[in-house]
Amino acid sequence: MSRILVVEDESAIAELISINLRHAGFEVNIAATAEQAQAAVDGVLPDLIILDWMLPGQSGLALAKRWRGDARTREMPVIMLTARAEEADKIAGLDAGADDYLTKPFSTNELMARIRAVLRRKAPEALDSVVEVGPLKIDPATRRVTRGTDHEAREVKLGATEFRLLHFFMTHPERVHSRPQLLDRVWGDHVFIEERTVDVHVKRLREALSPVQCAQMIETVRGAGYRLTSQVNVTPAALPA
Repeated sequence: MSRILVVEDESAIAELISINLRHAGFEVNIAATAEQAQAAVDGVLPDLIILDWMLPGQSGLALAKRWRGDARTREMPVIMLTARAEEADKIAGLDAGADDYLTKPFSTNELMARIRAVLRRKAPEALDSVVEVGPLKIDPATRRVTRGTDHEAREVKLGATEFRLLHFFMTHPERVHSRPQLLDRVWGDHVFIEERTVDVHVKRLREALSPVQCAQMIETVRGAGYRLTSQVNVTPAALPA
């Protein structure tokens, strides 16, 4: 599930965008000022930012320039949303580092399409594409995890964190991921929690996968971390009725 930060000081617009994003399956945070936006980015690096140009205090344009000048936020996708429709303004926004530029009033359908397009360019794993590894299938759009064919699929019930963890594993199969890497990619950059937290959620993920005989797909690599493998030799007959 992708995290999106909406930086917008008009509460009605921010709420409209937030409702549509959550309905589409995104995690959403709202910031009403440049200061709040910077604090949010310092805490957890979002997958994409929707940034209003006109903000109290520092402008969205100045924020975009600051983020593009910082190695940590340089690749962070930004869509600028503003009432400034002049060509010179659009050029200024794109030159400041915005990946796209949408003027108000805007269509929410167009905004959603542009978000998907930017995420597709920046991070293919952030899309709502169905991913299959071995016998497991994960569908971010419907938040369903299943084992088996569509005709005989058995659903796996997961919590939000375990879902994100499995989605990351399945979009990066057969690779070993250290605990710090998992904290960074699943929990978010600059989230100050103990590495032991990863072990707890991996244990919960295995427990959830156990009823469909897929717990062994999550391998512990001693001294290195965890990986997901598709090499699971389980026959259909071994599955519980």
